[in-house]
Amino acid sequence: MVDRQLASLPPDTVVLPVRPDAGRGLVLLAAFVCAACGLVYELELVALAAYLIDDSVTQASVVLSVMVFAMGVGSLLAKRLRCRAAVGFGVLEAVLALVGGTSAMVLYAAFAWMGGSRVALVAFSLAIGVLIGAELPLLMALIQRVSRRDAEGTVADLFAADYVGALVGGLAFPFLLLPWLGELTGGLVTGCVNGVAGSVLVLWLFRGEMSARWRRRLLVLNGVVLALLALATALVGDFERAARRALYGDQVRVAVHTGVQEIVLTGRPSQAPDLFIDGRLTLRGRDEHRYHEALVHPAMNGPHARVLILGGGDGLAAREALGYGDVDSVTVVELDPGLVRIARTEPALTALNRHVYDDPGLRVVTADAFSWLRLAHRGRYDVIVSDLPDPGVTDATKLYSLEFYGLVRRVLAPGGRLAVHAGPAARPRTYWTVDATLRAAGFSTTAYLDRDPGGGGDRSGSGDEARGGRGFLLASAGRVPHLALDDGVPPLRSPLVDELAAYGRAAERTRVPGLEPSTLVHPRYSR
Repeated sequence: MVDRQLASLPPDTVVLPVRPDAGRGLVLLAAFVCAACGLVYELELVALAAYLIDDSVTQASVVLSVMVFAMGVGSLLAKRLRCRAAVGFGVLEAVLALVGGTSAMVLYAAFAWMGGSRVALVAFSLAIGVLIGAELPLLMALIQRVSRRDAEGTVADLFAADYVGALVGGLAFPFLLLPWLGELTGGLVTGCVNGVAGSVLVLWLFRGEMSARWRRRLLVLNGVVLALLALATALVGDFERAARRALYGDQVRVAVHTGVQEIVLTGRPSQAPDLFIDGRLTLRGRDEHRYHEALVHPAMNGPHARVLILGGGDGLAAREALGYGDVDSVTVVELDPGLVRIARTEPALTALNRHVYDDPGLRVVTADAFSWLRLAHRGRYDVIVSDLPDPGVTDATKLYSLEFYGLVRRVLAPGGRLAVHAGPAARPRTYWTVDATLRAAGFSTTAYLDRDPGGGGDRSGSGDEARGGRGFLLASAGRVPHLALDDGVPPLRSPLVDELAAYGRAAERTRVPGLEPSTLVHPRYSR
């Protein structure tokens, strides 16, 4: 009876442990799962590239273009495996599960212990792209083994399963994997799912296509891969602590993922803390006063009853503004409530900001500064302080755009002043592009640089401020603002009073003329 069934089947069709329709459905399910896992790997690389290397647009472009190219290469290479599609797909998925699942951990290790991860990023993009590109041709060969009926419909079904799987993976990454598991554990769990899906498909559904020797080999290979992924998952906590020590030293006081960013406070208990955000040094506690005094106090020369601070969740810019006795209110608009919570409660940071969040004159708004300004139709502020990440970080470029400064001008009181942290002096084109953008928005500007090499922390984490100091711009919607300090300035720890004129001369020596303003649709900042 079995011999007659086999004789009646078309060439290259195999006997399955289930009916052909069910077998076809299982192949489509495998395509769905593999596509979801593949997109998670892709998004992990993009997210880690932006986190570890900065400039998310450039890094996303590199990852996606390399992966798409590699997928084409993988599709071509898969032609050599079609004659042994089951074995090829089994090996392919085991390798992809291992490479994709561990990619985030390896990239983070390269960043922590080797100081960079660009080479590893490109290598993983190529490898994962080749492996993903080879999946569909092999799945096509496998589904044809099940049934050759309605070839056109089968192709459509396979691509539909692939695209829907990509949709599910793309939504699962930001809404489930990242908040629940984090990037490292999420990648490893995705690898396990990928490995199980591939091994079940070939070792059960298509076991009749393989010799006993190859079944044993695939069983051992998948067992080793799943064991390695499980072991790595169990050790993620130890790995993160070791990587954190390599990055920040042994004196980590606080290390939390807030849902918006990673915040790390380091330093001895007897010292002012250093603050790292997403691996970048944003505040050096021992001399942060130079940065915050230079940013805030020149803008306070004039009426300053109402102060608006964009960013500055650490409370240090608010500390400087509330040092003036005639300030009625300070509003801080900060995207990350986790940073505000740490600034309120962590003793090392509360000592640095002088418990500013206990001041009744301080109001905190948890919002994106751009979105909040669009809705802030009421209220005018005498002083606005832009204490935001460096404009070279692509995610922050909208906060240095012509449109953003147009919104700022709308809430600035007549005669009010705007102070802007405009990036490191070592990147004059970026610095003067901020100036050109402010001018295009209708502001008059005065530029000044703090050339002190110690610095209060590089807001971008690039190290450029240590080489050239920090750049600031003082702007108003009327006449050119005068670079001076108010008569009621509180006692300062930096020599700002004596050096302010030199700050202005230092800025003019770096001027780059003829720059165009940066807009939302044409950002002009670069690393």
